[in-house]
Amino acid sequence: MDLHHLRLLRELGDRGSVAAVAEALHITPSAVSQQLKVLQRSARVPLTERRGRRLVLTGAGRALAAAAVEIWTALDRADRVLTTYLEDPESPVSVAAFHSAALAYFPNLITESPPVICADEDVAHADFPALVADYDLVIAHRLAHSPPWPADRVTVVPLVHEPLYVAMPIGHPLAAKATVTVSDVSDERWISVHDGFPLQGVLAAIGALAGRPLDVAHRINDFTVAAAVVAAGGGLALLPGYTSVPDPRLALRPLADLPAGRHIDVLTRPETLHRASVRAVLDRLRAIAAGPARPGPSPLP
Repeated sequence: MDLHHLRLLRELGDRGSVAAVAEALHITPSAVSQQLKVLQRSARVPLTERRGRRLVLTGAGRALAAAAVEIWTALDRADRVLTTYLEDPESPVSVAAFHSAALAYFPNLITESPPVICADEDVAHADFPALVADYDLVIAHRLAHSPPWPADRVTVVPLVHEPLYVAMPIGHPLAAKATVTVSDVSDERWISVHDGFPLQGVLAAIGALAGRPLDVAHRINDFTVAAAVVAAGGGLALLPGYTSVPDPRLALRPLADLPAGRHIDVLTRPETLHRASVRAVLDRLRAIAAGPARPGPSPLP
């Protein structure tokens, strides 16, 4: 049964005539009669009857009209509960992030209200959008040439564009240069991420410009671990300029002939942003991303 039709039935019981219902609801008497006929087709017994020139409710009609009152009361209560939930500034917010973003953002998020429930999710580029089914906000990353996030499935809030630098031991010969080129680094051993993860595309581009694949010695997704392996002489690696932990054992150099960077975005379901607490956490993420000046490449030795 249509809720609007039930309302008409209730109004007929309260107001006593089709004309009075039509006047109150700003529709024609004919429209009221037609919609009541549609409601009657869904009922097994008559809901209205003629008494002289007036249309009145039968016993079944009065019972259904009373039930309609209960329905509208329950709907109003549900609407008020939903409004309270959406406007609650202390409603917990779940946030997922890839490892380096979690390191950069989570400690700041958990120090203020509303409460934030953190989870690290190290997934391939294509798998980030699906995470919005499990988390209120998902901090994701993609390269400039990567496919855009599916706008029909998620709302995308850009946070920051983060440069990527070539990391090498502080005593490496290339550390004496302010910038390095593809030719400089293409003969070196490399530490790569696993297949399908965003930074792999930059390494593939370096290999393509060099005319041969890079020599990948290790595959490590965690930048802290990768930095330790670089410092130990295990090869070069790409490290993010804003979200990795500074390591005095490393020199970070930009690629002069291949701009390298990634977009860090927040993904969410559109309806999730109706919650006041979610919007508050999103504002804090924006503030963190736009915070104090971030370090650039490490200085020359």
